[in-house]
Amino acid sequence: MYLSANLRYSKNTIENYRRDITQLCRMLELEDLDIKDLNSELARKFISKKYSLGLGARGLGRMISSWKNFYRWYSLQIQTNLTPLNDIKTPKPTKELPKSISVDQMKSLLDGNLDKIKIKNADPIIIRDQAILELFYSSGLRLSELISTDLQYTKNKNYTSKSWLYMDRAEIIVLGKGNKQRILPIGKTALFSLKKWIEVRDKFISNKTREEDIPALFLGIKGQRISPRVIQIQLKKISLNMNIPGSISPHAIRHSFASHLLQSSQDLRAVQELLGHKSITTTQIYTKLDFQHLSSIYDKTHPRAKKS
Repeated sequence: MYLSANLRYSKNTIENYRRDITQLCRMLELEDLDIKDLNSELARKFISKKYSLGLGARGLGRMISSWKNFYRWYSLQIQTNLTPLNDIKTPKPTKELPKSISVDQMKSLLDGNLDKIKIKNADPIIIRDQAILELFYSSGLRLSELISTDLQYTKNKNYTSKSWLYMDRAEIIVLGKGNKQRILPIGKTALFSLKKWIEVRDKFISNKTREEDIPALFLGIKGQRISPRVIQIQLKKISLNMNIPGSISPHAIRHSFASHLLQSSQDLRAVQELLGHKSITTTQIYTKLDFQHLSSIYDKTHPRAKKS
């Protein structure tokens, strides 16, 4: 409640924090220590252990942030200033170039099931997954943004939509990081797939569907709002069926959306707005990707660059 009400974190972030704090409690138990016994030396020992097990800078940063927020909350509960992590700095993640799916691979991925959803009595799961794929690539959504999207704007005493479709305008309204809202266009093929999905969506609603999940655009087979894990599993299945090498993830599709747009338009500011980046420096990583693309073309086509 503290994270969602006070800090307005997403469900995914809250789940990650819960996991990080649970791991901290287990490590303290192994040392036969209580929460109040944590100090900076012991915290560094725990962090080093996680690093030695392969946790990278980004994961360590989130873990430390989880622990710090937990101790802020705990200090308020017991009215004592516990600050065992104040001296510990969050490591800066290295700016790795995102792995982008090629235009041809993306086309294969999207076209693979397109004909299947056009037939009568098509499998509703194939229709749903096709709509998810198309919307990811059409609008460059984060995984958390797609999951939180509702079929339409809903507001009642227990629930208010954060993100929702506006089918008549071919738009999606998204509440992204930092509670920043943006309006994104939806392409024609994505609209077609979404319309097909909406036609069969009610088949997934059952008496087990929770009230807060009824507005959800995408549902799982049990009638609940679709989970991140289900989407990741389904994407992996589709990419294997299409013989596309590597791991196809929502993150990779979002990167592909950005890099393909930049290759075509060269408009970095527009890509920044579409991705919902607060700072253009975050978006500038795609200029490196674009340079790699141009370098590849140069090496293959320039008369003086071709290898003999």
